[in-house]
Amino acid sequence: MKTISTALQAHLDGELTTLAELVKITRADETIIAFTTHDADLIADGVTYKADGSYSGGALKQDTNLKANDFNVLGILGSEQITRDDLEAGLYDLARIDVFLCNWSDLSQGLLRIRRGWIGEVTFSDGQYIASLRGFQDMLSRRVGETYTPECRYDLGEARCGVDLSSLAVTGTVSGTIDGRSFVDNTRSEDSGFFNDAKLTWTSGDNTGVSVEINNWDLSSFVFTLWLPVNKTIAAGDAYTVTPGCDKRFTTCRTRFNNAANYGGFPHLPGLSKILLYPDSK
Repeated sequence: MKTISTALQAHLDGELTTLAELVKITRADETIIAFTTHDADLIADGVTYKADGSYSGGALKQDTNLKANDFNVLGILGSEQITRDDLEAGLYDLARIDVFLCNWSDLSQGLLRIRRGWIGEVTFSDGQYIASLRGFQDMLSRRVGETYTPECRYDLGEARCGVDLSSLAVTGTVSGTIDGRSFVDNTRSEDSGFFNDAKLTWTSGDNTGVSVEINNWDLSSFVFTLWLPVNKTIAAGDAYTVTPGCDKRFTTCRTRFNNAANYGGFPHLPGLSKILLYPDSK
């Protein structure tokens, strides 16, 4: 249910309105980025909404059939507030977005929240970013609870897993690069696959502070292959910290981490073919 002040409602009911749209983005680190469609900066509830021309809102469509009607936020990548590097580094993943309507000529009338949600898919085109807003109806399509599977349902290092990743982290340095997804460290001696699906964090170079996931580690060629390319160039001498990977299988949990007692899967769960078996005449 939306709430609106009496003064703002009266303004909306009038023949002439002076309305502006406000968008507030709150990142996971509590950093707030705010824009307005007005031609001058607006300050509302202690937040400064910038009118730098870098933002425009998409058409707002809502209905009652629970379809995922997204609200797109479009912006120019040249904006001082949002950069492509920040977007690609994941700083805006699952950031909360609040969309308001206000009377820019009298902000004391308050704000009318017209949409709230979280940033979903972000795409880039012609120097712009397009961030889709996922609303509450999107939550209804998400899986709630946990399922019984042979693979572990815990994330490596979380409380229920019990593995202390800080004690298993190792450091390294890039010996050479292949492309934006692959690099060489010829000082490593871990078996192939040891770092598959592991988390690697850059500690020096242009990507300092950025964490990425490893797709494959091959000892024979000393090559790390990432799932996704990094935004900035990987260079020889760049330092990193990496933890072992986990494929969520019981054998890996027992042999690599000595953590069989905390395994979160059901390795002896019968498969679908076993469940569907029925007695025959033999």
